[in-house]
Order: sequence, then C-alpha cells, then structure tokens
Amino acid sequence: MSIFDFFKRRAEPIATPAEKERMRINSMVLAKAMETTNPSLKRVDLVPYEPPAGVVPAAKLKSVMAMDSTPYDYLNLTGFSGGFPGYPYLADLSQRAEYRKMVSRLAEEMTRKWIEIKTVGDDDKSEKVAQLNDALKRYKVRELFRQAAEDDGYFGRGQIYIEVTAPRGTIASDDPAELASPLFLAKEKIAKGSLVALRKVEAVWTYPGVYQSTNPLKADYYKPQEWFVMGQSVHHSRMLMFVSREVPDMLKAAYNFGGLSLSQIAEPYVNNWLRTRNSVGDLVHSFSLSILKTNMQSTLSGAADPSLFLRADLFNQVRDNRGLMMVDKDSEEIDQINTPLSGVNELQAQAQEQMASVSSIPLVVLLGITPSGLNASSDGEIRVFYDYVKGQQESIYQDNLKKVLDIIQLSEFGEIDPDITFEFVPLYEMSKKELSEIRKADADTDAVYIDHGVLGPEDVRERLASDPDSPYHALELSDDFDADEEPEKDAPDDPAGSS
Repeated sequence: MSIFDFFKRRAEPIATPAEKERMRINSMVLAKAMETTNPSLKRVDLVPYEPPAGVVPAAKLKSVMAMDSTPYDYLNLTGFSGGFPGYPYLADLSQRAEYRKMVSRLAEEMTRKWIEIKTVGDDDKSEKVAQLNDALKRYKVRELFRQAAEDDGYFGRGQIYIEVTAPRGTIASDDPAELASPLFLAKEKIAKGSLVALRKVEAVWTYPGVYQSTNPLKADYYKPQEWFVMGQSVHHSRMLMFVSREVPDMLKAAYNFGGLSLSQIAEPYVNNWLRTRNSVGDLVHSFSLSILKTNMQSTLSGAADPSLFLRADLFNQVRDNRGLMMVDKDSEEIDQINTPLSGVNELQAQAQEQMASVSSIPLVVLLGITPSGLNASSDGEIRVFYDYVKGQQESIYQDNLKKVLDIIQLSEFGEIDPDITFEFVPLYEMSKKELSEIRKADADTDAVYIDHGVLGPEDVRERLASDPDSPYHALELSDDFDADEEPEKDAPDDPAGSS
C-alpha cells in the first residue's frame, strides 16, 4: 500500500432504513433512570467475635481469643446462611418500634404477676415470707429480671451481677481477688447482711475468659468459668445468665456465648412488613398513573436531551387532583391508568400477622388488634400465649430466682430455709362469672359429701376460711361449732315475776 492510499478518505458504510430507525438510548439518560434501583441484600459471613477495647485486658486478649476453635472458613465455604450481626447493629434495631414492642411486651408479661413465696410444713413462717418479699422489692429483683429478659430479646443474652461484701469486709467489685473467686452459697461466704445489690450488665461489656472447647464429654464443655467485665476477671458464679434461644456449640464463640436475639429472628418478618407497608402507602399515594405522550425522537435516537426530564419534572409539579395540566395539542397527549386497590388491606394484614407470629405474641396482645367476624374471640390465643410465657419463666427464670432467693436468705437470716419455695403467679385471671360458677359447683359437691357423711360442716367451714380466693377467707373459726345444734333462744319473761 502506497502513502497516497493512506490519506485517501474511506467510504462510510451506507445505513439501511431499518438501521436508521433503530433506537439509541444515551448513556446519561440510562444512568438517570437507574438512580432509584433497589440495593441488593448483603450476606453476612460468620466471623470471630471481637470484644470492644477494654473489655478484655490487652495482655490476655490474644490468649483468650486463641481458645476459639470454631472452623469459620469451613462453615462459610459450606454455604452458611449468616453470622452474628454484632451488638451495635442489634442496638440500632432496638430503636425501631416493631422490635421494641415485641421484646418489651414479652418481658413485661414474664414479670407482670411475678412470684408468690410459699412454705412447706405446718410451721408458721409468715414473718420470714414478709421479710423476703420486702427484700425482693428492696433489691429490685423484679425490675432487674425484666431488664435481663429485654437484653435477651435485644442482644441474645442477659446478665445480672451479684454484688456482695467479702468476708474480709471489702466490696467484691473493688477486690480483684474476691471477684475471681467462686461465690459459694454458704454462710461462711455470704454472711448476714453481706448482699449489697444486684446489677444488670449488657452483653457488649462482657467476654468469656476460660472455657473448655476440646472435650465434649466434660461438664464444662463450652461453659465459661470466668467472665471479663471491662478488664476485670469475674467468676461465673457471680453472674446470672439469661439465654432463652441458645445456639449450637460451634456458634457460641461467634455469638459471644449468647443466643439468638428475638430481633435477629424477627428481622426478615419486620423487613417484609415495612416493605409491604411502604408499598401500600406508595400505591395509595400514586394509584393513578398518568402517561404523557410527548416527542421523544431526539432521546430515542441517541442524543442527550435534558429537556425530556425537565418536561417530566414540570408535569409532576403541577400534577394534582385540583390542578390544571396544559399540554401541547399537536405533539402531546395524556392517558390515565388507575390501579385497583382491592385486596391490598389483606396483604398488609397478612404481613403484620406474620410479624406477630414469629414472636409468639397474639395480635390482640402485641398490637391491640381484635379478631373480626361473628362471635370472634381471642381468649384461646391469649391462653396459649400465657402458657408460652410460663414456659419461658420456668426456662430462664427458675434457676436464677432460686439462687437469688438463697442469697437473700443468707443475707437476711444467715441460713437457707429448705421449706421456703416460690411459684409463678398464673397470668390468666378468671372473670367474676367464672369464679361464681366454680364456687357454685364446689358448694354442690360439699353438700353431697356432707349428706353422705364423707365430710362434716366444720371441714367445709375450715376450707372456706383458709382459701385465699374465697369470699369467706379469714373467717373466725370456733372449736364448739355444731351445724346441727339449734341456736339457744332467750327465755321469755315470767309474767308472775314481773307483777
């Protein structure tokens, strides 16, 4: 090829009519249209939990973290669905009304009726019972247990620290040697008057110290024997643990030896509810779709035409049910499409019900929504919910309450009375009509027993007087009471003596 051929102008290819009519979208216009794309969901890998600075002493951090033998890489490679979101993220979720309503409502129900201290045997221990009730109020045990249940719902773990005076007279939180020693339930360790306070500690400020993760046959397998609380080593017997939804052993280290929080479990359902609620709101706000038919020749031919979006902005600004829309009669037209709204309320209600179902709280309790329909009632759902609450009380409260009562007895009496126990007060309350029907049935049964000589009237009288739910409670009993004996009448005045 000669140098003259290089400078020759090459002939442009001739475009066919079909190619000339082909659409060409400018990249600027495409970028403008893609500004409102939805963000994709991000998968959370399972990673080792790292406590905030200061929780674990810097000199011990490396050795403490080395005890974590969880195969994180293996779990993530096998398609593990997600890991611990972290306490800052869970704390952020606790600010939303949906999560707070679930967690706080369940915690309130678990402590609403609280407990009743009872005694076994015939000895009168009413003074001890009254003193224990006063101590429970003084140490705010009920309030602290409610807060621990809330921490369990928000973060997956609640903890209460037991503050006592050491045998040598020092406060345990000021004595590192005392903090690291076991808290035995004995009068030699917990002397009379030594209980100082009970304090709630959030999970973010604690991290397990020594725990055994090599032999599943041992009793201390994945059970921390000490806790680091802002640099201080605390024996596990001084910390009450509240975990209602434990995770498998291989995940305990990643979850800071806590469990699944109610917020983490409910998050997909709450997100679905929020998305549905916002979508319904957007649908109602813009159920009427307007179509503006205008000249888009330059835009579809590949040119950057900013006037198109300016025209759209002008259209949206004056668009209103009471507004006046003006269009070019030669090059523009307007069509309107209305979206049907039937069935939208059912979709929104279903999303709300799913959010309530994951928390095991009925809608009437969680949101105050009563069932609709003829003879509709929530009594069955409420009773099932109360059974669930009772199971939660016995699961995460029973052992901790027993330990607190034993410590209070040592501090108040100097000993633990084995005849003193407690029961959770039932949450369900019968109506006056139901109570009257029960009393009527009991009275009919007592009458049959008395007629057949199985019981005597004094037995029934004594039962009524000793029943705290009876209207005749504390009725004064008489040893010489006889139902068959006629009451003695006053003798009539002697007419002769009166003369």
